[in-house]
Amino acid sequence: MGNAEDARIPEGAEVPEGAVAPEEQWLGPVLRRREQVQPGTTDQRLLDSEGDSEWVHTDPWRVMRIQSEFVEGFGALAELPSAISVFGSARTPAGSPEYDAGVAIGKALVDAGFAVITGGGPGAMEAANKGAREAKGVSVGLGIELPFESGLNPHVDIGVNFRYFFVRKTMFVKYAQGFVVLPGGLGTLDELFEALTLVQTGKVTRFPIVLFGTAYWGGLVDWLRDTVVAGGKASEKDLLLFHVTDDVDEAVALVTKEVGR
Repeated sequence: MGNAEDARIPEGAEVPEGAVAPEEQWLGPVLRRREQVQPGTTDQRLLDSEGDSEWVHTDPWRVMRIQSEFVEGFGALAELPSAISVFGSARTPAGSPEYDAGVAIGKALVDAGFAVITGGGPGAMEAANKGAREAKGVSVGLGIELPFESGLNPHVDIGVNFRYFFVRKTMFVKYAQGFVVLPGGLGTLDELFEALTLVQTGKVTRFPIVLFGTAYWGGLVDWLRDTVVAGGKASEKDLLLFHVTDDVDEAVALVTKEVGR
């Protein structure tokens, strides 16, 4: 047996005042000896309320928050049935033709056996969630922390709110079998081109993308064909990565066909 100075000091044990510091210390599974012995215990450092709080704004702590958002999102959505993500502008007014189309698309997707995932906000997102809820389907909203957003719309049955856009975007793709994209702004375009890039590069497979509203999306399609493809920045086959329609039934049929329904 070793002498008293070599004995293991359990985590949480205190060294009496005036006593010589131990030469061996166990902090959980970690062994420290000689000059590497630390004062106090892990619990003391955890529970001590004094000291600098800047650590909560450091990148290592942010990594933990990002990890927790992935865990919460995966846990909330893992048991969803087959789903389609529906995007569109938060500024689409209720009662407008675009809003009514969103409601109809939400209902039709549920009738085809899908859950409906949106960004959880107002406008076109609310419309699709409303349609899904009225059709007795699963209505999901994936919100984002923004200074001008007012929270999840009342038609969301399962809601998750995210701090980080890239975590939220992962959930839109991971738990959906396709996208239906209603007229929208920069956020909608961001999601659209993210999905197109993932399909083009083979990061996801069998992922239908339907743009709803030929008048709204026509100019973008023309630019892609006449400028991007014509300039050699994309190939002609990239224009086959998405479909454009004004018909609700056709939009649902396209995503249904491509996911093997």
